[in-house]
Amino acid sequence: MEAWPGTAYPLGATFDGSGTNFAIFSEGAEKVELCLFEEDGTETCVELIDVDAYVWHAYLPQVQPGQRYGYRIHGEYNPSEGKRFNPSKVLLDPYAKATCGEYDWDQALFSYNFGDPDSRNDDDSASHVMHSVVINPFFDWTGDRHPKTPYSETVIYEAHVKGLTQLHPDIPEEQRGTYAGLAHPSIIEHLQKLGITAIELMPVHQFVQDSTLLEKNLRNYWGYNTIGFFAPHNEYSSTGELGQQVQEFKGMVRAMHAAGIEVILDVVYNHTAEGNHMGPTLSFKGIDNEAYYRLEEDDKRYYTDYTGTGNTLNVRHPHSLQLIMDSLRYWVTEMRVDGFRFDLASTLAREFYEVDRLSTFFELVQQDPVVSQVKLIAEPWDVGPGGYQVGNFPPQWTEWNGKFRDTVRDFWRGEPSTLGEFAARITGSADLYENDGRRPVASINFVTAHDGFTIHDLVAYNEKHNDANGEDNNDGESHNRSWNSGVEGPTDDPEVLTIRAKQQRNFLATLLLSQGIPMILHGDEMGRSQGGNNNTYAQDSEISWVHWDRIDEPLVEFTAAVSRLRKEHPIFRRSRFFDGRPVEREEGAPAPDIIWLGTEGDEMKPEDWDTGYAKSVGVFLNGQGVHQRDSRGQELIDDDFLVYFNADGGTVDFTLPIGFDDRWDVLVDTAGKLADSNPFKAGDTLAVEGRTMVVLKAHTKPDHEPDHSVAASLAALSQGQSDPSSIVPPSHS
Repeated sequence: MEAWPGTAYPLGATFDGSGTNFAIFSEGAEKVELCLFEEDGTETCVELIDVDAYVWHAYLPQVQPGQRYGYRIHGEYNPSEGKRFNPSKVLLDPYAKATCGEYDWDQALFSYNFGDPDSRNDDDSASHVMHSVVINPFFDWTGDRHPKTPYSETVIYEAHVKGLTQLHPDIPEEQRGTYAGLAHPSIIEHLQKLGITAIELMPVHQFVQDSTLLEKNLRNYWGYNTIGFFAPHNEYSSTGELGQQVQEFKGMVRAMHAAGIEVILDVVYNHTAEGNHMGPTLSFKGIDNEAYYRLEEDDKRYYTDYTGTGNTLNVRHPHSLQLIMDSLRYWVTEMRVDGFRFDLASTLAREFYEVDRLSTFFELVQQDPVVSQVKLIAEPWDVGPGGYQVGNFPPQWTEWNGKFRDTVRDFWRGEPSTLGEFAARITGSADLYENDGRRPVASINFVTAHDGFTIHDLVAYNEKHNDANGEDNNDGESHNRSWNSGVEGPTDDPEVLTIRAKQQRNFLATLLLSQGIPMILHGDEMGRSQGGNNNTYAQDSEISWVHWDRIDEPLVEFTAAVSRLRKEHPIFRRSRFFDGRPVEREEGAPAPDIIWLGTEGDEMKPEDWDTGYAKSVGVFLNGQGVHQRDSRGQELIDDDFLVYFNADGGTVDFTLPIGFDDRWDVLVDTAGKLADSNPFKAGDTLAVEGRTMVVLKAHTKPDHEPDHSVAASLAALSQGQSDPSSIVPPSHS
């Protein structure tokens, strides 16, 4: 095989239209072999002679896209010193843009003999490994544009590539569970109907199936077990795995962009699939163990574990940091994604021991001209000491707000003494974000996510039911802040079903109308259930997949309507926190931008908040106090709104406040009783049913009173509307 010196940059395999350049970093290697594989397993090894700054490289003019390859790295094997080089193990390129095949968990994948971690195993792993693949990087992006939706207008949909599409009847069978399935018009139309502006995909970086799950006839469904930070997961491709998955992924992104939907990736840079000292040697461990992983100082056989998975990526090493930044930049520039959600992001901030918001990783992100310009979302915790860091990430970042989830769940299930914190959470969590220069949009609000109950199960189960996971129901969170509405699991009781329907609407409406960025878990809008399983990480099955034949259509319509309400009214998506100061209004005296209301229509007093049994509150939102401008610089003025929350079991009578607007229209009533009622007047009593949320808008007259006369109809016809059916009947407000 002809080989030229090549270049040390870029890392990975880079096809230039003629041949392919290979480059791999290894500081401790004594010799590096590039291994090219044919479909039948035939192996050809090429020694990389040239090395610059620990980057070994060569250019092979004959290698074309679709070529399978791996590396054999020669060097010292001394685990107690952190060195785990073993040339009998074929290693995946950390910069591989595509992969093919899978690991079969043979003894050969491990550098020790089972049962003796201190031994050395030299079985050849070539026939048991996943291969790296050279890709064709060229793609027709003509006409593609990043939607660049402002944070304040963003609505996120957390979705799983396979789970969302596997059972959709309109998607061709061969495209179900794939990137092509995501791009299908039926999926995109559903997202558009819901007003979704960004789809957040659970891990699509190449991940590994865990041997412990395979032994139980289960599979890693969620994908938080990454081995390739540049390669789209090969099992989600409908067209092939020799680079076709890259083209298919790009096609999906282009389709989403054409629909005005951003693509955000859930990324796992905190650890890899190689596990601890008992794990396999698949890639990083055999390339440069000391550089890529955090090792225990007193005995480097062992791995520091802040993630609960066996290892932690070493963000103190410049090449590990480069790997992360190169990966992020690649997905933005080449794959054209629009943002990232960082799994266990606190781990990336542990440059030494403590979580440090001034760590090198955050500095690199802030200074990077590409990565700093996309949406950055932190899961602000890990399992290490001091790992819960909600509210403590740098100003450029947004965060999954776990306190919003917990408080909203507690409020609607009727927990005492939650009213004050509930008010803080639905108004943007100023206590968490205001003091460091951030805005309400720093808070990614969610009630449910992939990890835990769905909204349907949140109101149908008190306890987790994870028996299918094979761990005797010991896995998963036991404290779910859920309430089963009176019966555990499925029921035909109409009273219980009514409560559950209301509660699902309460959660969705609260989520969509709170300040901050709402995130909906896929299927929550259609009543998806996982049968009470709150830890479906291993359920690549109908337990987890979305059942499109069981859609709760009224719930879908409700969710879409509330989402439209949010989009049409900037008062629900402010870019600044409420300050409670008077705002000049067109009629009457100035009023604050927000007023919390008691049942008598007067302002809440401090002692009202401190009442442990208080479970009901109203809020006046001043449309003159939006305090933000549109894209043309025009100040946004909105209608006034009243929102009432009643988490009590019985009906609560609220007196509509006097001194603001005279009449109010009910737009949302999660009990379904008031939405078609006549306008209410100031001073009227509004009976809010138990466990119900009601939204009212100040009544406004039409700009022009419609003229119903025959003359008006004739005038319309004379202006060229010759078809009488084209005259749209006037709507009545």
